[in-house]
Amino acid sequence: MLNNVNAIGPEQPDQAAGEEKVAPAADKAYVAKATKAAVEFESFFISHMLHQMRESTRAIAPDDSPTKDKVNQDMTDMVDNMLAGNMAQQRAFGVADAILRQILPAPLNKTS
Repeated sequence: MLNNVNAIGPEQPDQAAGEEKVAPAADKAYVAKATKAAVEFESFFISHMLHQMRESTRAIAPDDSPTKDKVNQDMTDMVDNMLAGNMAQQRAFGVADAILRQILPAPLNKTS
């Protein structure tokens, strides 16, 4: 039964003759998109972490605390989002670098 199994090779019809398959990671556009997505994910991660920290602070704060004021909450949320974006651009937590190490080949995943 196994004798009838064909080996997968370059002669298969899904590959054109003489055309080399290029790994998507070798494409500069792919690397740029992957880097942008990794940095955006790190920004989301940091923003969510800061949001949870603020929520914890608000939960234990007394009723007359400035942190419970809705105007202050909106402003601190906006500042936290901006801070998260800036920290992600600097790759402060290393989340984007870890993602890029996993999805890009070693010569292309410049994480510095």
